[in-house]
Amino acid sequence: MRQINLHHEIDNAKFGRFHWILLSVCALIIIFDGYDLVIYGVVLPKLMASWNLSPLQAGAMGSYALFGMMFGAFIFGPLSDRIGRKKVIALCVILFSLFTFINGFARDVLEFGVCRFIAGLGIGGVMPNVVALMTEYAPKKIRNLLVTIMFSGYSVGGMLSAGLGMWLVPDFGWSSVFFVAIIPLLLLPVILKILPESPGFLSRGNQAYRLAGIVKQLNPAFNSQSDDQFVYPLEQSNSTTLVGLFKDGRALTTMMFWVAFFMCLLMVYALGSWLPKLMNQAGYPLGSSIMFLMVLNIGAIFGAVGGGWLADKFNPRSVLTVFFILATVSISLLGFKSSAFMLNLLVAIAGATTIGTQIVLYSYVGQFYPLKIRSTGIGWASGVGRTGAILGPMLGGTLLSLQLPIAYYFYAFAIPGVVACIAILFTNRSHRS
Repeated sequence: MRQINLHHEIDNAKFGRFHWILLSVCALIIIFDGYDLVIYGVVLPKLMASWNLSPLQAGAMGSYALFGMMFGAFIFGPLSDRIGRKKVIALCVILFSLFTFINGFARDVLEFGVCRFIAGLGIGGVMPNVVALMTEYAPKKIRNLLVTIMFSGYSVGGMLSAGLGMWLVPDFGWSSVFFVAIIPLLLLPVILKILPESPGFLSRGNQAYRLAGIVKQLNPAFNSQSDDQFVYPLEQSNSTTLVGLFKDGRALTTMMFWVAFFMCLLMVYALGSWLPKLMNQAGYPLGSSIMFLMVLNIGAIFGAVGGGWLADKFNPRSVLTVFFILATVSISLLGFKSSAFMLNLLVAIAGATTIGTQIVLYSYVGQFYPLKIRSTGIGWASGVGRTGAILGPMLGGTLLSLQLPIAYYFYAFAIPGVVACIAILFTNRSHRS
């Protein structure tokens, strides 16, 4: 009887067709995940005008989806560690795709908020699971890079949302951009057919025939035998629950991850929700102000992919520290009068070092925790961080209601970068990969 070490096969596999397919499917899910989330910032100016919303009301309404994301991360991250990634990903796709589509029919704030909350459950739940799945199948040498490339689909979705918003909203109204969200639900049968299950979950279920097929895809030279035994050695962890995140010297790092997620997501969603409105208030026409949102997400792609490459070459902790410093500086400078080129450059850097940093942070957390608590670790970091995401739109709405100078808003959005930087410096230097 042969013992096939799945960890060894995955870590040392050459990047090939299997990885391309997995990367593409996970990225597609994240693209629409990002589309469904960023869409609120695109329609916000129109909603405020159509429904006569105050800045405080608009900020609160922007937080409905983020409340859903918080609960989705808390629920679906740990759940997938128990029942498998694939089932949970499918459920999350149904939630965020269907209810974002239904959102286009909302007639008032209550209906809009309920749909955004339920969609948020799926948006928040799918993120930790696709990160965990990509982490588990990525070759060791390019693990950070593949996870961040996959997660940069979030920014592609944000760009798609902004681009379609500039085209659809003026002619077809704000509802039209929500109807596009039905696409991933229509593609779900194909996604389920292609997407593999977690190797750790399959090994626990003694599904040797499925594992043999996966190893064959990873290593074409592999020839299975009838008595092969596939093992997936688990890093030592005494618990599969939340308690496990605080055992074996992980307590301080877990808390620092939560602080970093909170602060980073506060910056991401404050900018994502209010950047078009702030630029519109600064004198830019609606189409031009939405374009800043697209530039923000273009920068995020470069930040995510570049950050992932740097994290593989150096250390995720060091990369995150530098990125948070750059985020603080670039966002602060947005409050000063600048040329069009400099303003777009600062917005791009802000996107690279907030949204992009968030993506690298997901990769870092995913590799730090043992497999048995990986989705739990990512899910709880993401869920706690969602409180920052919830406060982001509300912070912007509160500040806007005070009618402060434009520069003050950006200073407030930049301060969390300092706190996040300090938190990362206190994380454990060692991490499992």
